[in-house]
Amino acid sequence: MAGDDFAQYENLECYLFDVVSPRFQRERKLTTFDFFCIVIWKANRAKSKIARKLLNHPPGHADLDAAVAALVTEIVSAANDRERLAVLIEGWGFRLPMASAILTVLYPENFSVYDVRVCDTLGNFHTVADSGNFDKLWLGYQRFLSAVKASAPQHLSLRDKDRWLWGKSFATQLQADIESAFGVFPNGNRGQPTISNRGQPTI
Repeated sequence: MAGDDFAQYENLECYLFDVVSPRFQRERKLTTFDFFCIVIWKANRAKSKIARKLLNHPPGHADLDAAVAALVTEIVSAANDRERLAVLIEGWGFRLPMASAILTVLYPENFSVYDVRVCDTLGNFHTVADSGNFDKLWLGYQRFLSAVKASAPQHLSLRDKDRWLWGKSFATQLQADIESAFGVFPNGNRGQPTISNRGQPTI
């Protein structure tokens, strides 16, 4: 990595959508470094589980470079968006939040991140990822995408619609927490805990 502009990694979202995504569109390749930048951007805590999942995927891989190369080859070779998501979920055992994050970086005009904050703003779709039937999951995700497109300002790109809905959830929750003093009362006792801002399991 000698000579890298290390400052670009300080804002992973910008790096992923300004550098990684356009490079993937040109080359149809993804380095292991960039793959794990996506994983860390979505859920830093999941990176070791994702690494184990990749290495243990049949027939087994000698290292992460080989595993990521095999996964990306399958994604690129898939016939359509449905099959790309199936590669990650049915083929490699990812859950929808992480699978959609990976595909959002690679195909930002076709996919949007399935995230609990966005579901909160939409007031629906919280159980889509729980379906054990891929056909039902795909249908639910398509409905989720349609709601994302319809519920944010129409002039925005799909990626920016997702960011707008996520930001609305963040702002709404923070304002509610401030109004409740984060559940802290004058006598030092705490009230009911606020809802976690973490999404569904991501691997």
